[in-house]
Amino acid sequence: MDETKLREQVELIREAFLYANRFQGRTFVFQIEAGVVTGPGFSSLVRDIVLLRQLGIHIVIVAGAATRIDEVLTRYGVDWRMQGEVRVVSPEATPFIKMAAFDTANRVMTLLAGQRANAVIGNWVRARAVGVRDGVDYGDAGIVERINTDMVRQVLDQGTVPIFPCIGWNASGQPYNISSRELAVVISGALVSSKLFFLTDGRPPVGQEAGYTLPTGVDAVEGSRISRMTVGEAREFVQVNEATRPDDPGVTLVRHACEAAGLGVERTHIIDGTVEGVILKEIFSNMGVGTMVHANVYQSLRRMERDDVPDVLRLMKPLIAAGYLVPRHEEDVVAALDDFVVYEVDGSIHGCGALHPFGEHMAEIAALAVDESYKHLGIGRRIVAYLLERAREQGLRRVFALTTRTSDWFLQFGFRRGSTGDIPESRREHYDRARNSRIYLYELGGGNGHGG
Repeated sequence: MDETKLREQVELIREAFLYANRFQGRTFVFQIEAGVVTGPGFSSLVRDIVLLRQLGIHIVIVAGAATRIDEVLTRYGVDWRMQGEVRVVSPEATPFIKMAAFDTANRVMTLLAGQRANAVIGNWVRARAVGVRDGVDYGDAGIVERINTDMVRQVLDQGTVPIFPCIGWNASGQPYNISSRELAVVISGALVSSKLFFLTDGRPPVGQEAGYTLPTGVDAVEGSRISRMTVGEAREFVQVNEATRPDDPGVTLVRHACEAAGLGVERTHIIDGTVEGVILKEIFSNMGVGTMVHANVYQSLRRMERDDVPDVLRLMKPLIAAGYLVPRHEEDVVAALDDFVVYEVDGSIHGCGALHPFGEHMAEIAALAVDESYKHLGIGRRIVAYLLERAREQGLRRVFALTTRTSDWFLQFGFRRGSTGDIPESRREHYDRARNSRIYLYELGGGNGHGG
């Protein structure tokens, strides 16, 4: 084998392992359209999804059923029509829509079972009626009101894949037909998922069709495919294209990606679910095979300033009292001011962390603190990701962390257990043996492509 090609393959394998470690314990939400579920390549797609689950990634599936619902309603002679993206649902249509939605979800569960993956279909969605808009009565069409996230997390913690049909229920048990795409967006935000995937049923990636107007600074690859956009660029894409192409599926999906980013979802991927190996190709290659809309997860992070020190000490105080952090005084923080970053929301500090450099191309992540009321936003994870990126930019090879109470959290982030012999000698001299902190290591490397 050619030496250059071999080196490229080795680098790809290394990158895949690094991404796998990075995603361990994270949540991925997949919205899969009915045409994918009923297509010939779906069993292969399920196999790849199960592989991700085996890597320690929490998987959530939202089963789209639009084409299956169309088929069932047509077969039984039930009238239906679309009003924009919403299906107008008559009382006569509701039982058939439920049948089609659960039929699609059951097919997903059956194929997961065939791959020896546990899965369950649940009624975790509280919905309410769309009602009457602009004089149009939408009947039994619904809007997602909330997700029972506690129940869903219990399912995920048991190693089971939750499957959501495109049905929600109100407090009285009335079923409503809801958009699977909108449902996937809401679920992703509620679970603070790292990634949301829209798996289309053969539609080309965004930008492949002629006629799109590209936002300033956005380039197309492989002909005309848009590989990636920031949320700002995606919003501009929607704005400049929806006037001339209001019902275009690509524009609609990019708009949903922007909505997901507004709920805290880091990355949304729009990909053709009928392509063999598409999920793995999208995650584990720099340019991917679809279109990725990525939020600037660091937009609220900045270097700490002298005036921030009192707020940072306030954040640390309860964690020091509980034994999570070692005591720090104002002069300690000021002396290491350049090492600290803070997470700011509306002018208030709600998180902090530090990257203390040492010799031997190493640094320590320390002083990680998050406001208890804001933990659900994934601030701690974003701070660590930012500090790891800063370490990469500085050319460091390894980052380590010492902890007594948050071992599982660091393992889920991709750190591995180490020992005092793995940290620089200058740090070992100050290691508190009475505290007996565990040491965790993170090897730096890998790309910053669609998988990141």
